[in-house]
Amino acid sequence: MSHQQVGSDWLASAGLRPTRQRVALAALLVGDGQNRHVTAESLFEAAKSKGHPVSLATVYNTLSAFCDVGLMQEVTVDGSKSYFDTNTHDHPHFYWEDEAVLTDAPSDQLVISQLPDVPAGAEIASVDVVIRLRRK
Repeated sequence: MSHQQVGSDWLASAGLRPTRQRVALAALLVGDGQNRHVTAESLFEAAKSKGHPVSLATVYNTLSAFCDVGLMQEVTVDGSKSYFDTNTHDHPHFYWEDEAVLTDAPSDQLVISQLPDVPAGAEIASVDVVIRLRRK
């Protein structure tokens, strides 16, 4: 199956219309069956290098749309830098400070034994765990 077809099927699974730009970006994200952590800028550069004419604003909007329908999740580091993950299952991340790269951390090794009580009228939507690393 081609990368384009995998991307189209991924869009269809969430009910998104397969526009040319969405299919091109989806193929870059999931076409080879591997999960990815991208920034809007890195996906924009990848699209440009593959000859897909797409603006950075379109990449941001498309990533937002993919998150809105549950195809991706946004992981924010430092309160300003957003990474977009094609693996939508709850899992921790390593953030490599020296390279500004986000990778998956082993879920089976993480144990959260207790969370704080939430305020009245609130519920926990998710718990994001980002473990910051730097090279020795």
